[in-house]
Amino acid sequence: MVLFKERFAKDSFLFDAGPLGHVEGLSISSRPTSRSEPLLRYFGGLPYALPPVGPYRFRKARPLPEYYRYGTKANPGRFTRSTAFCPQPPFLGELDESLWDEDCLQLNIHIPAGSPPSKAGWPVFFFIHGGFLQFGDPNMPPAAIAPLLSETAFRAIIVMPAYRVNALGFLASGELQAEAARYGETTGNMGFWDQRLALEWTAKNIRCFGGDASNITVGGYSAGSHSTFQQLAHELYFVPDDKAIIRRAIMWSNSPGVQPKNLNEHQKQFDELLAVLNIPLSLPADEKLARLRATSPHDLVVAQDDMKLSEFRAFTDDAFIPQSVIANINSGDFGRRMKNRGIKLLNGECRDEHNLYQAWRTPFASYEAVYVRLCAEYPEGVVAKLMEYACGKDGSLPSGVTDWQDLFGRLYADMQVHCLERGFLNALAKGGLEFGTDILRYRFEWRASCVQLPPEWGVTHGTDKAIWFWGWGDGNLTDEEKRILEPWNECFAAFVRGDPVPWGTANAREMRTLNSGGSTDVWVDDRWDEGLKVWDLVNGDDRWDEGLQVWDLVNGDDSATEGEAGEYPCSVVQIRL
Repeated sequence: MVLFKERFAKDSFLFDAGPLGHVEGLSISSRPTSRSEPLLRYFGGLPYALPPVGPYRFRKARPLPEYYRYGTKANPGRFTRSTAFCPQPPFLGELDESLWDEDCLQLNIHIPAGSPPSKAGWPVFFFIHGGFLQFGDPNMPPAAIAPLLSETAFRAIIVMPAYRVNALGFLASGELQAEAARYGETTGNMGFWDQRLALEWTAKNIRCFGGDASNITVGGYSAGSHSTFQQLAHELYFVPDDKAIIRRAIMWSNSPGVQPKNLNEHQKQFDELLAVLNIPLSLPADEKLARLRATSPHDLVVAQDDMKLSEFRAFTDDAFIPQSVIANINSGDFGRRMKNRGIKLLNGECRDEHNLYQAWRTPFASYEAVYVRLCAEYPEGVVAKLMEYACGKDGSLPSGVTDWQDLFGRLYADMQVHCLERGFLNALAKGGLEFGTDILRYRFEWRASCVQLPPEWGVTHGTDKAIWFWGWGDGNLTDEEKRILEPWNECFAAFVRGDPVPWGTANAREMRTLNSGGSTDVWVDDRWDEGLKVWDLVNGDDRWDEGLQVWDLVNGDDSATEGEAGEYPCSVVQIRL
């Protein structure tokens, strides 16, 4: 196997970015000589916001001042490396703090070589990285992007922002809400606000790099796909038509999920974090926040592994996330707004998503452990309904799974991807979006040889990154794999350009599929009815059965009491995960 770094050379590239000033980036070309024609230009680690550090930890990001410049002709700003890594836990590895920096609100730009296809400039693909909203970074080496931008039909600028993750990006509480109100801000969802600020930076400034600000596709993988949904929902309900940025959306392996937790449930997580960090809950609010901000990034990240409610996720704040976003989907209003703005969606899955999902903070082998672990992700009322659906009232391990960890991975994958994407797409059709033109569904049952995840995981979550990006990591596609994937690449390129896509599907149940033998056909979805059933279970308009009165706590107003929440296992079962 020939590594990317052996195939490509990189040289300094000085660039006049107009009102942004003068910058130094990289020019990527083919070896053996760096004097060959460039394949792409790269600028890494450009700030799009002021540093969220010190007193600005846990606060909404601040835009750069209007006069901000990245460098001068005499002293160009140097952007040849990558963004900083938000402090984060590891996935399938050891904790590595060498690249950590809370000053991580930066982005990377990959630009095709040559002239843009029109006077307006290059189409723009704004890509949001994944990582369960707990970890991840956008630092794909420019040499790894070079094959996509030089060998294929895909010709667009790719913008990849870093954003805050885990507690640094999604902590919320009454204390933080009160503080934010004093500043005229909102609290929670800092990572989503980061992404939004990067998107606004892109719309404002991408012309300086040859991009077309009127032709931006927002997409992402996994948590980046979920983030794409949140960005789309925010635009549809909080941004007027004349200020809208998103022209198309790509959601690779994720869904809207459920209506995010309200402040009461986020407060439980905040209090647990303080307890693990030995910050007394009896302290005044300002002192609690001061101690949290004085906590080292190392201690803040390590503490999260000791928590039951370990996953920091979205907050229904009605400022970034609409209070009724799921209800709006169910009514068809979400789809109608997409249709009125001409927004099309690409959304789909891998066959074996659950094998990777099972590997992230895997619970112990019991009903209670799985229940509590899912409570870290979703409102407790949702978990109660989901677990009863899967395990019955007696809480027994259902048939068809090997053990409790396997059940966890499958439920997690169904909630993140398989089932809830189906319910979402069905509801979009109520708004007039058409399958095969407005909604493009896909499924992968094939993986490239360069994918480095364990082979026994099959076509699991993340294996298709090698498909979309024309290779992945240190690996390359074989000539035969390129032949197999060329039709998919051409459709991807057409979608990002804004051209019609010859997708080949005609109704809701049909999915364009790359099957295990490497051929592309149309698969009739045998999980469609199941997906709609689970969507209605966790996102429907009905209320819980008598006794499951936690519904109003997680999907109603904030009037539910601590006592109501305390009836459920996440509140009372003491389990060491």
